[in-house]
Amino acid sequence: MVLIYVDGLIITGSNADSIAALKKKLQGKFPVKDLGPLKYFLGIEVATSRKGLFLNQQKYTIDLLRDSNMLNSKPANTPFDSKLQLDKLGDPLDSPNYYQKLVGKLIYLTITRPDISFAVSLVSQYMHAPTVVHLCMVKRILRYLKKTIGRGIVMRRNGHTDIIGFSDSDWAGNTIDRRSTTGYCMFVGGNLVSWKSKKQPVVARSSAEAEYRAMAAESCEMVWLKNLLTDLGFSPTSPMKLFCDNQAAMHIAANPVFHERTKHIEVDCHFIRQQVQSKVIQTHYIRSSDQLADAFTKVLSSTVFHRLMFKLGSIDPLAPA
Repeated sequence: MVLIYVDGLIITGSNADSIAALKKKLQGKFPVKDLGPLKYFLGIEVATSRKGLFLNQQKYTIDLLRDSNMLNSKPANTPFDSKLQLDKLGDPLDSPNYYQKLVGKLIYLTITRPDISFAVSLVSQYMHAPTVVHLCMVKRILRYLKKTIGRGIVMRRNGHTDIIGFSDSDWAGNTIDRRSTTGYCMFVGGNLVSWKSKKQPVVARSSAEAEYRAMAAESCEMVWLKNLLTDLGFSPTSPMKLFCDNQAAMHIAANPVFHERTKHIEVDCHFIRQQVQSKVIQTHYIRSSDQLADAFTKVLSSTVFHRLMFKLGSIDPLAPA
């Protein structure tokens, strides 16, 4: 069932019927040119197959590599080297415009590329004063894109609309200011629809606090998405599941008592506690080795990185089996 609201008219029905009714309604308002099924939109390519919809930005990636003169570069297996040192200094660039332009294009590429989200989040933190080392990090990402030009996200029909989230953090992972990195991803109906990698605004005093802040950020996203689906007529019936690999953070979310170990945490972080008590969200423990959000918080080895990308639904159809 599809529900579309246009100018006071609610259109319901099957896929084809609803789209046809929508087109007819729009044509009555202003001239409309029907270009047929969606194939390309704002740099995003949409392909259909037996497995479902495949979203990618292959043409955008090729143009990016061509503009940066990296089309003939040596491919890399991962966006970052597993031995990356963030505290390494370098000579400042004469003009940061080139660096800022590349990073800006990479940010747009993360729309269908969760595999580079952490890497792009990291290099975007140095936009104001990039160095030669930072430019090398960007070129490493471009070399990885050279090897995975056709990578994208697969959307399948799995017969349900359950919302499942994974949250994680890398406690004091930034060796420069010792701030932690929040990473989370969210699935709706078994398909990856939302992900994020962002440095936390404050220094966490413990790994439990860092994980708790990541859970709070993920819970806000989950509640927003549930409200959106409800407005569209697809309200999930079962409680949303949030997976975390830190049991201490889960206990803080379930415990309504404030004590010495939690009184320094801002009140807005306790939003998840309200959702857990209201049974809107259920927290579940997951082993660190199975934590999908690891890909958004830290630099991983090639084997672990590609295993997580496969589980997230980020695939490259051009890669050998």
